[in-house]
Amino acid sequence: MSSATRRFADLTTAEVGTALSRDSVLVLPTGAVEPHGPHLPMSTDLVVAEELSAAVVDAGARAGHDVWLMPALAYTKSDEHAELPGTIWTRASTFFETLVDIGASIVGTPARRLLVINAHGGNSALVEVAARELRRRFGLQTFFAWGPATPGPTERGLGIHAGWAETSIMLHLRPDLVDMDHAHATIADTVAGYDHVGFTKTIRFGWLSTDFSESGVVGDPTGATATIGEVLFNDRVTELVAALGEVATFDPGRVRA
Repeated sequence: MSSATRRFADLTTAEVGTALSRDSVLVLPTGAVEPHGPHLPMSTDLVVAEELSAAVVDAGARAGHDVWLMPALAYTKSDEHAELPGTIWTRASTFFETLVDIGASIVGTPARRLLVINAHGGNSALVEVAARELRRRFGLQTFFAWGPATPGPTERGLGIHAGWAETSIMLHLRPDLVDMDHAHATIADTVAGYDHVGFTKTIRFGWLSTDFSESGVVGDPTGATATIGEVLFNDRVTELVAALGEVATFDPGRVRA
């Protein structure tokens, strides 16, 4: 039976009605195709989203969770990198409506729980808004997860793109796609010097990756290693698998007449 793979798209149409239930958790990876400096491939966010989601589904299934992997979204809201060649991006409205259309399609199956695992920061706000839209319009239980950037020791808390953590994870997952000879540090020292304005401070700001460097790198990949990447990746898998039980049974608590 194809359902043994836990891959949604591998099910036959007959199996959709028997393998899935209202408490099945569908996992949707969202990545991007965009420049990650001269040392990482444009597929970085897509690779991480797919590999992380697959690992979560596989480990979750082994732990007894009714969890299914959906095909990843590759072309998403990446226009903060649009000035760099190779970026393939959709408008915010296109990405948002794609998520809504996917939700509308899920309603045609028995499943009613959707977990989006996002590996591209530019998608985060839209994923959150879409999750509420899917809850309101279709009655789906919607969940979303993305890891906060893990800054490296030299990044002053600002390793958000193609830096220490992301490069380490790619060295773990796809070392054949990483060229450390071209890894160079670009630390956003000016931004780090502000007390109130920053990526995680009281006041946020709109930005383009080329505001910080010609390559779009925001961080220091030079100290990245596959060993660090393996730890970061496995810790995230463990964290998400631990959450699956609550995702499968989540109820806001209101008693409805």
